[in-house]
Amino acid sequence: MILVASQRGGAKQLGLHLLRADENEHVEVHEISGFVSGDVVEALKEAQAVAKGTRCKQYLFSVSLNPPETERVDVEAFEGALSRIEEANGLTGQPRVIVFHEKEGRRHCHAVWSRIDAQTMTAKPLPYFKNKLRDLGRELYLEHGWKMPRGFMNSRQADPRNFSLAEWQQAKRMGRNARDLKEAIQDCWAVSDTQGSFAAALRERGLYLARGDRRGFVAVTPEGEVLAIARATGQRAKAVAERLGDPQKLPSVEDTKRQIARDLTPVVHGYFEEAKTQAHREARPLNAARRKLVERHRAARHDLKTRQMERGKLEAQERAARLRRGILGLWDRLIGRHTQTLERNAQEAEAAKRRDHAERKQVMESQLSERQRLQMKIRAMREKHRELENAIHREVCDLEKRGAEPLRETFNRHSAKPTRHHAQGPTFEP
Repeated sequence: MILVASQRGGAKQLGLHLLRADENEHVEVHEISGFVSGDVVEALKEAQAVAKGTRCKQYLFSVSLNPPETERVDVEAFEGALSRIEEANGLTGQPRVIVFHEKEGRRHCHAVWSRIDAQTMTAKPLPYFKNKLRDLGRELYLEHGWKMPRGFMNSRQADPRNFSLAEWQQAKRMGRNARDLKEAIQDCWAVSDTQGSFAAALRERGLYLARGDRRGFVAVTPEGEVLAIARATGQRAKAVAERLGDPQKLPSVEDTKRQIARDLTPVVHGYFEEAKTQAHREARPLNAARRKLVERHRAARHDLKTRQMERGKLEAQERAARLRRGILGLWDRLIGRHTQTLERNAQEAEAAKRRDHAERKQVMESQLSERQRLQMKIRAMREKHRELENAIHREVCDLEKRGAEPLRETFNRHSAKPTRHHAQGPTFEP
């Protein structure tokens, strides 16, 4: 289980983020404990109010728990991991909020603790919490028998395509996949040993090597976004300079943007726009299917919750009716029947709780499986359109000497290219 944590403030912003139903297909508030309020946002604002009596600015400890996408993880497994996180970081007994999210067929958990000890009005220290969570995550992979990511087995083999929030937002502005964009730069780095070969490899992927204002070497996208080479490749700035030489020999970012404007003639712009239009056109039916699926799943969970609540009330009334009152109730107490009835009621209530949990679990797992099948089509079609755009970028490099006609042939060839899941439906919006 991959555990990602941070110390932070911003109670209201975090609470609203945890409850966003527009970015998550299902949001389930699992627990709010140690707070007066039963609302996520108000509970976190309580932590903020308590923190005002201290000097602590990062009064919240936020952790996301991400199991492997293909695994079915019980709530009990998440709760066990949360208890171990608390114990490892000295947060046992601290107020906390637990929220489950489901998105694109993947279920994960967010937990937020208040760091403020109300008795001493001091913040709980969290020394080396990243190392502790890394070790705990490795233990969870081994205990559950999950396939462990390379980065857990050897930190030097961590997935180099992992990206930060800022990188993800930057890629989103361009309408691209952040992981694919970073992987493309890393591929260029792997096959290049000089500045010239690296620049040529980037050009084949629609990127331009340039001199950054403060970051040495950068790559400029056709959309005008600037990507630091050292950050994208995971290399130190010194290592990048040793391989690529003096960045002063390269054009500036502004000069590169002007060069891109000259290179991307109206013909080429037309092909890119046509590719995007094609992607969105093929996306519409599958987007509609996704929305209908989510609506149907939400309705099914709501109906199940309503049925369980109604059934629970009736069963509680039946159990309460067994406890006789007045003289008969006094007699039951004298002969021990009252205690036996209480024990029976407690056993039945616990059995009903387990039954309801099993029903919710069955519905959730069935829906996750159905959502993942749809996601497979989405990924296949995303890959198809990514290959088309990459092919156009490669052709742009030779546009001047080959003319526009070969580019049209490339577009037609890739846009008509079938994929393994092509017959099953179009794609989700890139």
